[in-house]
Amino acid sequence: MKMGSVRVLLLGLSLASAMAGSSAAFDIKSGVTKESGPFDLFKFGFNAYKNGQKEDAVEAYRYAAEKGHTGSRWALANMYADGDGVTKDDFAAFKIYNEIAAAGVEPGSEDTGFFINALMSLASYYRSGIPGTPVRRDLSQARQLYFQAASAFGVADAQFELARMMLAGEGGGTSVQQAKKWLNQARKSGHPGAMAVFGDLLFQEGHTVRGLAFLTAALNHCNPNDCGWMQQLQEHAFSVANEQDRRVAVALSQELAARGVQ
Repeated sequence: MKMGSVRVLLLGLSLASAMAGSSAAFDIKSGVTKESGPFDLFKFGFNAYKNGQKEDAVEAYRYAAEKGHTGSRWALANMYADGDGVTKDDFAAFKIYNEIAAAGVEPGSEDTGFFINALMSLASYYRSGIPGTPVRRDLSQARQLYFQAASAFGVADAQFELARMMLAGEGGGTSVQQAKKWLNQARKSGHPGAMAVFGDLLFQEGHTVRGLAFLTAALNHCNPNDCGWMQQLQEHAFSVANEQDRRVAVALSQELAARGVQ
């Protein structure tokens, strides 16, 4: 899953929560200055961004970030990562995400979503490295970060990525059983990719009907970026299964969908 979609999934509610205390939206003539408080700067930056005034947003986020506002750091990192209103700079984004992760988070904090996203973003960067910078590919570090997000926060995307690394032996040993555990948790949260890989593993182990059922249910809920590889897995299993198993699996996939794929 791409980093942008991960951010939307994990942090939409966090950002909404951060804005909930605002009694009135700030406009560009609100009188907010660099001396204003960090949350006022954050609200100003957020509304400037919504109004398409991204240079003002960047400036406000920078001032708020310097005052320790985690949400502003996160927003600024995202803009650097996406080249959104600034020149794309993955290393600058990496450094800010690393600051957020290094600061940690208190249990129940409103900054939890920002912290989780920082972990996920750092894991993605370590998984591939950032060419031309000191950030080298470090699969062990990526796996560790995914494990932290998967185990401490129950993030389905982290569980899925961790399982994939375990299956491939990336950043550590190969463990099909541990991978299945994480995939099973992620698919119970409705993660289509985890459902598909979990189903494929079951199918390969000889659990033909249940495996094909999960593959079919996953395909019915895939996002456009993932439908291609998921369809290949499902079509292969479907072609190998006999007609009776296909019929039972399709019926079971509908039952799984009806009860929330438990």
